Amino acid sequence: MLLSQQTSVTERREAKLFYCFAQSEADIEEAQRLRYKVFAEEMGARLPTRKAGVDQDMFDPYCDHLLVRDGDTNEVVGTYRILSPEQAKKIGGFYSQSEFDLTRIAHLSDRMAEVGRSCVHPDYRSGAAITLLWAGLAEYMITRGYDYLIGCASISMADGGHSAASLYHRISVDNMCPVEWRVFPRHPLPLDALNRDLNPPMPPLIKGYLRTGAWICGEPAWDPDFNTADVLVLLPLARLNQRYARHFMGQKAA
Repeated sequence: MLLSQQTSVTERREAKLFYCFAQSEADIEEAQRLRYKVFAEEMGARLPTRKAGVDQDMFDPYCDHLLVRDGDTNEVVGTYRILSPEQAKKIGGFYSQSEFDLTRIAHLSDRMAEVGRSCVHPDYRSGAAITLLWAGLAEYMITRGYDYLIGCASISMADGGHSAASLYHRISVDNMCPVEWRVFPRHPLPLDALNRDLNPPMPPLIKGYLRTGAWICGEPAWDPDFNTADVLVLLPLARLNQRYARHFMGQKAA
């Protein structure tokens, strides 16, 4: 889906990088090619696609596509897709529902946007690109007036799931949502059969979510196509860490 021309969400620049939203099918395909490069070629995900080198699924036409471009080359070097509650109704639900039972947060769905397919080109992972993705996402949420953000955050299962189990065990202690908002994985990671005493590095995306004030909503689900353990994260905008909010929105510190 192309971003509505009526929204005031446009672009913001940082050094030679800037963020914007897809305004054409060609823009969207650029994002899909980056996704394929990262998920299929780099991470080994199994991505059924109708076009070689392009990651596509049935949710893409319903999503707004956030892009980070290199101002020198205009290449798309980072992307996020966003499914609004209005578009989720049209397609029959959120992507997360394929991995989790969201019954306990269904009452939030009219005020909840979903993010997914986040990736950054390997040459641009110094931090600026992910900061701009968060800036675009924050502006989108505030401009549209949505109160909640959800998304599946992935942990590699290259070691069979031990790092994922250990990481979940660590972050769930202080970052779990209220019990009435818990979700339940459709294909649970077998936590009891895995080593939970390792100390793996935290994926940057999950670290970013937690720093902004997001909660983890339950145990991980196994995604066999991406060979990842996914946790459902939920960020009520009311919990958004104000220091990060000012940073993302480009406001001066008080």
